[in-house]
Amino acid sequence: MSEAVRVLQEVDTAVGVHYLVKVDGEDLGHFSSCEGLGVEVVLESREEGGFNTGVWQLPTRLKYPNVKLSRPLGAGTGKVARWLSKVSQGLVATTATITARSTSGQDIVTWNLLGVVPVRWTGPSLTTENGKVATETLELAHHGFHDGAGW
Repeated sequence: MSEAVRVLQEVDTAVGVHYLVKVDGEDLGHFSSCEGLGVEVVLESREEGGFNTGVWQLPTRLKYPNVKLSRPLGAGTGKVARWLSKVSQGLVATTATITARSTSGQDIVTWNLLGVVPVRWTGPSLTTENGKVATETLELAHHGFHDGAGW
């Protein structure tokens, strides 16, 4: 296979990606948008006497932004509602996987998250005045990645 064909196949794989979300193995369905997967190294600035050419930037800890998942309302909405109901009975941090999939169903990459807790669920504005697609958004906090997940 030529390099050009391989690159085109990779680009095609990345177009039309959707995200399968599972929490402790429980399938919450596919989402069309996933934002916030990342990590930030928090730095502490230290000035050292006699070191006049700069300031030391020392890493202290890692911060993980919340992950926001969005999709049109559908059958998966009930799965999220059931999971949130279970969580409300006793808030326990869990694990989650977010798998990016191509339109053909091929797994592209999976991120494994630790200490996942729901932050908020937002449903659609209920109005008949506009012709917009009704969407839902699920926001999750987490304590980091494991198993070399995705990055």
